[in-house]
Amino acid sequence: MKFRRMQKILGLSLVLLTACSPQEKPGHESAGHEPAVPLAESGAEKHWSYEGETSPEHWTELEEGAACNGNAQSPINLLTMRVKEGSSGLERQSFHHAEATTIDNIVNNGHSIQYNFTNEENYMEWRGHRFVLTQFHFHAPSEHTIDGVRYPLVMHMVHRSEKKEFAVVALLFKEGAFSNSFEFLESYLPIHPGETKEINQPYNFANDIPHQFDHYHYQGSLTTPPCTEGVNWFVFKEPATLSVEQLNALASLMPHNNYRKEQPLNGRKIILGP
Repeated sequence: MKFRRMQKILGLSLVLLTACSPQEKPGHESAGHEPAVPLAESGAEKHWSYEGETSPEHWTELEEGAACNGNAQSPINLLTMRVKEGSSGLERQSFHHAEATTIDNIVNNGHSIQYNFTNEENYMEWRGHRFVLTQFHFHAPSEHTIDGVRYPLVMHMVHRSEKKEFAVVALLFKEGAFSNSFEFLESYLPIHPGETKEINQPYNFANDIPHQFDHYHYQGSLTTPPCTEGVNWFVFKEPATLSVEQLNALASLMPHNNYRKEQPLNGRKIILGP
């Protein structure tokens, strides 16, 4: 009986390990292998961090096939002197947000605070393709810098197309006025590493798109292992404001300085436009 029980346990363990392994292949623009959802944003337990022997300097060593040493990595320093004015093709009417979208849950995956949902009511249309908003999460301070300035917080809104290509909208925040729309998101804090809280409440994502629509666009990568390339970034230029208390409420629950340092531009083009 003990032997049979051990067989069952080993069999179940094998099934779980298989289910947790990325099975999907990357799109034509991606390097490395691409998970169903970006690893840092998925809640999957991976042996990487932001400090010590598992810090960003060692990410390539931690996962076979990772693209973290690639030539088109993110984040970058968005230098005004290197920016070309133009249009990214993304316009305000490109965003489609339901008036009330149910957020499934909030999770602290040990790397970031992340809000998840499964419906496809919120999406952006870009260059003839639909990119569905799958989740959003935070880094404190920001990963991208603008002329060397690093902001205290950034929200990454992760979108994915049917071809499993990624487009990430980055919204920067600075200290300032209290944000009423943000109050709803923070009402589910604190949440500790490894904890998940059910939300199942509606939220209007239209409130998060800045009125000032100027943004930087370039092609880079995921900012966490496996650092998959071919990701289209849209970093909004003007930061929104949060109170000091609101900023601290998020930052205090995440790893200290949960950001990756700026990566070499390597000749990539950065466009700034409305």
